[in-house]
Amino acid sequence: MSGTDSASIPIASVNPEQFTAAQLSQQEPCFQLGRLLVQIKGTAHWLAAEGAEVPDHDGTSAMPLFRMASLAQAQTGELSFLSNAKYRLQVLSTKASAVLVNTDDLEWLRAQWRQQPDLPALLTICVDNPYATFAQLSHSFDRTPRLAAGIHPTAIIGSGCQIHPDASIGPYVTIGDEVKIGQGTQIQTGASVGARTCIGPKCWIETHAVIAHDCELGADVRVHAHAVIGTEGFGFAFHQGQWHRIAQLGRVVIGDGSRIGASTTIDRGALEDTVVGKGVILDNQIQVAHNVRIGDHTAIAGNTVIAGSTHIGKQCIIGGNSAIAGHLTIVDGVTITGMAMITKSINHPGTYSSGTGFSENSHWKKMVANLRQLPEVPLKPLAKRLAVLQEEQECLNERLQALEKLKVHGEK
Repeated sequence: MSGTDSASIPIASVNPEQFTAAQLSQQEPCFQLGRLLVQIKGTAHWLAAEGAEVPDHDGTSAMPLFRMASLAQAQTGELSFLSNAKYRLQVLSTKASAVLVNTDDLEWLRAQWRQQPDLPALLTICVDNPYATFAQLSHSFDRTPRLAAGIHPTAIIGSGCQIHPDASIGPYVTIGDEVKIGQGTQIQTGASVGARTCIGPKCWIETHAVIAHDCELGADVRVHAHAVIGTEGFGFAFHQGQWHRIAQLGRVVIGDGSRIGASTTIDRGALEDTVVGKGVILDNQIQVAHNVRIGDHTAIAGNTVIAGSTHIGKQCIIGGNSAIAGHLTIVDGVTITGMAMITKSINHPGTYSSGTGFSENSHWKKMVANLRQLPEVPLKPLAKRLAVLQEEQECLNERLQALEKLKVHGEK
């Protein structure tokens, strides 16, 4: 069939014969293109020079797609995506078998194929949001090993536990008494779950994660390796020259669909619970102190520390290496840039920053030296002197205007 840059193909692919016998025999395809288009409700379009031959799509909807890859690295049998217009030029040279694009990028690409007849034919799949579609499809291409349903013989299970038959308990896992584990949940090698903790369905608890007693995790929560949930909060009372430990009586409660990064620590509440809302994403190595509350769908980047009893709203974004003092309130919809130090409550949505950006080293040294001298600068006298100078300037301006008027009148 003759190629055209505007052809719309509901179910289409290139010819499977382009794949070698070794490729087809050694790899189990994650997707056939026709099934993919149905799942994502995408529409396939050929990009080809006028008159170029493109494969007949009638009988080739079984093209296998083995992996997803970036535009620069993709090869035959791989699916890629364009989610940022600055990478458009990479589409012109990609070796991917198909590329996810949006409508605007598709129109731009069509113009390129009209102007450059030597470009090879390329199959594009038009969707509303290529990046969101990539996120959706990535799970189907995920090759992370999963445990078989059941309890490994080396696991230690306490008394009175309720473990769903479809849950998976890996080698050397320790489960305390009266623990509840939901359907499809995977608990990987060496993880530990304390007594009376409840873990919902479809959760993923990675190797050597620790979930202490009486915690509650909703559905589809992911806890990555070496994370510690429900450890004792940092609570002490100072009396007669020494610190006295305060028993931490609260729990940690984590909402559905949240993600807890590797080596992140979430302390249990002192009296009330520490609460992480629904759909919260916490990066690696974050410290969440006792009684903190984090609202739904907030994202926090790595190495951030949050002191006790601070409440963070919904849909906030907190950059890495930030520090948030205790007993503060941050409202919904706040963005905090990286390395910020938050010492007061934030009562209005918006973007907030602190600290200084990087600069060339010699310039940075001069800036630091000036900052060190700043406390010695007599700011109040300077401010008063500046106010006097401003008043004198205003008087001079008035006199100049008066002289100009007299000059004009005299000329007349």
